[in-house]
Amino acid sequence: MKELLLVIICYLIGSIPFSYIVSRHMGKVDIRKTGSGNVGATNVLRSAGLAPAILAMAGDILKGVFAAWLASVMGGGVLVLLCPLAAVVGHCYPVYLRFKGGKGVATSAGALVFLVPYSILYLFFAFVAVVGLTRIVSLGSLTAAVVIPFLTMFLYPQEKFVIILTFLLAILVIYRHKDNIKRLREGKEPRIGERV
Repeated sequence: MKELLLVIICYLIGSIPFSYIVSRHMGKVDIRKTGSGNVGATNVLRSAGLAPAILAMAGDILKGVFAAWLASVMGGGVLVLLCPLAAVVGHCYPVYLRFKGGKGVATSAGALVFLVPYSILYLFFAFVAVVGLTRIVSLGSLTAAVVIPFLTMFLYPQEKFVIILTFLLAILVIYRHKDNIKRLREGKEPRIGERV
């Protein structure tokens, strides 16, 4: 019963749509109706500017950090898998926005920063390199999603629940990027600085 309650709490916290809230209050735009329509920091950057995007990303990251921290202090074990996963699912399918949310990258990163910081440190450099070379954020995110499970297996082989978590998060993030993948294949994915 305790585990179920914690998972529900993490889902509800993950559902808090920081990108929507910040863009409404700072950018005076409805993020769902501008740019790509995605409720995420990249679309906030395109639609409302740098400062709102940084705030939105910070909020999304902290959701993941909180879920991972809560799981750890409440006993760890399988909660380390379930609580962060619930927060990311909440971000992607938020109850507050009729289950239409973001793509889960920042919230996943927040959880993994807390759980497996060295994996995220190495992954950060890979993400920056890909985005720096291509100026395509989604390609950096997809690269990170593919790499993180194997990097975590190498750096944290004893963390079985976290390794399972990274595979599940990777699948979810890649699925949420299905439209981006289609545009990448067609050569139509927007680059940083381009309008959608």
